[in-house]
Amino acid sequence: MRILKRLLRWALILAFSGLLLAVLAVGVAYWLVAPRLPQVAQLKDYHMQVPLRVESADGKLIATFGETRRIPVAIADVPDNLKHAVLSAEDADFYHHPGVDWRGVMRAGWHVILAGGDKVQGGSTITQQVARNFFLSPQKLYSRKLIEMFTALRIEQELSKDQILELYLNKMFLGHRSYGVAAAASYYYGKTLDQLSIAQCAAIASTFQSPSVVNPLNSQARLLARRNWVLGEMLRHRYITDDQYKAAVAETNDAAPHDTPIQVDAPYLAEMVRRQALDRLGNDALTEGYVVKTTIQSANQKEATEAVRKGLIDYDRRHGWRGPEAHQELAADAGEQDYVHALTGYGDVSGLVPGLVVASSNSAATIFLASGQNVNLDLPAVAWARPHINDSRTGPAPTRVDDVLKRGDIVRVSQDDKGAWQLAQIPAVQGALAAIRPEDGAVEALVGGFNFNRSKFNRAVMAARQPGSSFKPYLYSAAFDHGFTPASIINDAPLALPDPSRPGGLWTPSNDDDKFAGPMRLREALVQSKNLVSIRLLNAIGIRYAREFITRFGFPLDALPANLSMALGTASASPLNMARGYAVFANGGYLVTPYFVSEIDDRNGKPIYIANPARACRECQERLLQNTPPGPPPADMGKHPANQLASNASVAAPASAASSDDSGVETLPADAGNGAHAPVLAPHVLGPRTDFLITSLMKDVILRGTGFAAKTMNRPDLAGKTGTSNDFRDAWFIGFNGDVSTAVWVGFDNYGPLGHDEFGAKAALPIWMDYMGDALKGQPENSLPMPPGIATVPINRDSGLPTTSDDPNAMNEFFKVEDVDRLRSQATQQQQDQQNPYNIF
Repeated sequence: MRILKRLLRWALILAFSGLLLAVLAVGVAYWLVAPRLPQVAQLKDYHMQVPLRVESADGKLIATFGETRRIPVAIADVPDNLKHAVLSAEDADFYHHPGVDWRGVMRAGWHVILAGGDKVQGGSTITQQVARNFFLSPQKLYSRKLIEMFTALRIEQELSKDQILELYLNKMFLGHRSYGVAAAASYYYGKTLDQLSIAQCAAIASTFQSPSVVNPLNSQARLLARRNWVLGEMLRHRYITDDQYKAAVAETNDAAPHDTPIQVDAPYLAEMVRRQALDRLGNDALTEGYVVKTTIQSANQKEATEAVRKGLIDYDRRHGWRGPEAHQELAADAGEQDYVHALTGYGDVSGLVPGLVVASSNSAATIFLASGQNVNLDLPAVAWARPHINDSRTGPAPTRVDDVLKRGDIVRVSQDDKGAWQLAQIPAVQGALAAIRPEDGAVEALVGGFNFNRSKFNRAVMAARQPGSSFKPYLYSAAFDHGFTPASIINDAPLALPDPSRPGGLWTPSNDDDKFAGPMRLREALVQSKNLVSIRLLNAIGIRYAREFITRFGFPLDALPANLSMALGTASASPLNMARGYAVFANGGYLVTPYFVSEIDDRNGKPIYIANPARACRECQERLLQNTPPGPPPADMGKHPANQLASNASVAAPASAASSDDSGVETLPADAGNGAHAPVLAPHVLGPRTDFLITSLMKDVILRGTGFAAKTMNRPDLAGKTGTSNDFRDAWFIGFNGDVSTAVWVGFDNYGPLGHDEFGAKAALPIWMDYMGDALKGQPENSLPMPPGIATVPINRDSGLPTTSDDPNAMNEFFKVEDVDRLRSQATQQQQDQQNPYNIF
């Protein structure tokens, strides 16, 4: 008995000594690592990395930018099935241990001993994993493990269990750039958390351990084995019933990639937003969950994209079939696997689907698509495919399908409005469209090319092309402000001017049709787009005056040629430049600056920036009190200081000034801040009477001139002008009403010719009509009223001078009232001269 007591005493002494040594060891270990322990309190306000989100004005998704997929979710919004699946897979005792599972630590230590000292995975609780992923490296070091354990204990003191679990469910990497359970559910299953089945919850929970190897898309056998084990653990812990377990195990894994659905096709504008966000918000722009709301209207953008693509495809078909994209020699016994292999690397391009010709005869061809579908094309489906010879010539229409398509050809097909398949090809030509709101310059639609993935060059903003005759309204405005009228007579006759740079030392410009009409009124000259009249008009008002005046439409002086060729539109401009210039006519004479960011919200939905752009605001009290005459815009326009971002903004580099890029786009106008603010007034650059006269001329362009095709739209409020540069290298149409100013350009990136007769009215106007017809559908007419100081006077069509109403050659014309008496005096003098032709003294 004494021996037993003695042994018991020694056992207690040894146990106490061991405990004391363990406590001492832990104390020493803590003393050694304490200086290296992180401050865990910051986890209370930790911000997960969330991608930048770009939305249209009506809240539809345009794009997301960021290296990670993450959708932060509150613990209260995580369904129990998913929480139980994660706990069963990773830490069943999470709600019962103090942050470190000592039994698990001992178990992991025993495995290390069995492994001969090699470090093995396991033993970490959810809290320890949070500590490692937020503060530590993944290196397998004993010192790191020790720090991890002490950090976990600290975290448990600072945060509740639910807070820790929320961090864990949002932070962890779950494969394929997905971070957090909500992003994983969206990517793998295309569902929100509350839509997941029990089996899908278990599959996501199975991903935490080795996300790059075992996830719902990779290693199906390993994923199913892991998923079913998790389901078994859920059953063992009574989170699910036996029937639920059996149903979940029997469920197939239907995971597939589900990228965030883009609702608005506006990649060119999305890239503009991304660059502006990085410029203004720094690198945090792509990780802090900002939401950029743009001025783009989703319906308008859809219409613009479809109009541009249709117009470019129509042009491309007019110029013939350039042949297949490639050709693959197919064995006689080639099968579906060979066909799929041949199409590898070919993807859809703006609705043009790649296909392989697997059979072809005189009457039909069979096209195999990568989806496994076979499409039959008959002769009408390839009837447009005349052989392309050059930009102005095509060969005869095909009479046999196999003249166009051979077995092994890789081609494109598309479906028409009725769902019928037809032969297609990717256009070689490019185009762009820019539509802005004349009141404040808000960009409502922007298309920078046929397909962003094939060419990221944004032609709507970055292209510098010659606008041709679409530039003439600016010149006519300068002339009308210089004393000319719509009835002024200018001679449309041949012209030869010295030019040492040209053969023979002469510049001999001509009209598009190489015909001359003789003396004609300026209204008719613009309606018929007479080049020689414009040159003589520019010469009459002076090049220096004209250049300085045209800067009122937003063009920098150095972009305007200092010679008479400027009358033919040899300046360089982008579609957005031109839409901005024509917006001056649309809004009553005010120069607005295009912008596309209307608001920036932080991750909590709180605005940190609200745009306050300069507006025309014709009826504003501030405008009525301003009463300043029209003149050139300020030299520093677009560079005026902007208000600071809202005081509660958490941005890396708040905007300190509004800015303009090289296109004249004010990418981030002044911040309206919070509360009421006075409107920023756009500079008044054109008198309302000159504006009215020029607009009346451009309305006639549509009623009976080069834009006559647009008359079918039955919109008397539309005005515009065609434009075609030398050798048909650029085709334009720019037009407007009071609601929208839209510019369309068509051309080749290499400045090649579009082909004979590809004028603006043929290549660009149909795109403009398609867009404006949809954009203005159901909208009331909106045109500026006749301003005070304008008189309607009957004139003689030939002389352009006032006449009597009984003159059989009379017509009404608009004049500034101060010009009427002068012109009547001229008419009287002319009449006297005709009555006394020999009284020369």
